[in-house]
Amino acid sequence: MMAVDKMHTKEELRKRIWNYMEQHNIARFPRPVHNRIPNFAGSEKAAERLKDYDKWLDSKVIKVNPDSAQQPVREMALKVGKLLYMAVPRLREEKCFIEVRGDVSNPKHASTIKGAFRYGRNVAVNEMKKVDMVIAGCVAVNIDGSRLGKGGGYSDLEYGLARAFHLIDDSTPVVTTVHPCQIIEETIPRQVHDEVLDIIVTPRELTSATMKLPKPTGIYWDVISPEKIDSIPVLRKLYERHLKEEKSN
Repeated sequence: MMAVDKMHTKEELRKRIWNYMEQHNIARFPRPVHNRIPNFAGSEKAAERLKDYDKWLDSKVIKVNPDSAQQPVREMALKVGKLLYMAVPRLREEKCFIEVRGDVSNPKHASTIKGAFRYGRNVAVNEMKKVDMVIAGCVAVNIDGSRLGKGGGYSDLEYGLARAFHLIDDSTPVVTTVHPCQIIEETIPRQVHDEVLDIIVTPRELTSATMKLPKPTGIYWDVISPEKIDSIPVLRKLYERHLKEEKSN
């Protein structure tokens, strides 16, 4: 666990972790690690450790981030027949998730971004099945359950979309796999739309978050820029509906 002495902004915390991982050769390809979810040394062992989580065995449908650090989790899930949903990069298509079934002939390749497009199919949010577990990629985490992504806000949006379409609720566990150096002691600044973790997994241990932080309940339009809304087809449609509902009220 990396200790920090004073309050920092989200971006300062990200840079601290990225720099540390580069300097100590903890980050693997793709590099440089900056502006990415770090593909950390030991990600395979962290994925194996996830088997110790009792809800892993029972989960049949998983929404998982497409980053390299969680590729071993995706491969492991496919090998045991779980259904995966991975977001299309930047949610840029109307059918903004890729559905990959657990009966694919090549789970290793299907668990990569290129392989998911080959073996899976694009689906709209309203075509997705109810999700049993969310796997989130992180740059930094706190044991209280707060997290930092790479700064684009897409993981938070994916979570918000899943809530808006009733695919997940407060009881759906949100899990991450990280290197121990990505766990920091300092409070991570939080906003109402920020995704919250329930379980933090490292190559050595699996830990439950120490606090029950409030989880986002849907899309928070006041924190999304007009440019981002316009660039994401599913958000544009939802926002138009939101405006119509506001006018009718």
